[in-house]
Amino acid sequence: MTAARAIEVLAEPNRRRILDLLREADRPVGELVGLLPLTQPAVSKHLRVLREAGLVEARPEAQRRVYRLRPEPLAELDAWLEPYRAMWEARLDDLAGHLSTKER
Repeated sequence: MTAARAIEVLAEPNRRRILDLLREADRPVGELVGLLPLTQPAVSKHLRVLREAGLVEARPEAQRRVYRLRPEPLAELDAWLEPYRAMWEARLDDLAGHLSTKER
């Protein structure tokens, strides 16, 4: 998955909420529905998008599907963001240095 696709998928707030819940624990759809202000069809739709993007995977467990977070695509996104993070850290360090000279 490309970083652009990940950003596109994660731009939707409900998908980020689902990932936050799956970060805590693997969960079946019914449990996610109980924790979110969404209908079952809406949660299923978001899970399908997340699954197609490779961010979550499902395993059958009796009559239900249990979803879990796949951290690998998020690690790829984090690696893509690293140069931007470094750029902002350098700029913030420059700003801190500038402000400290103004305080003297």
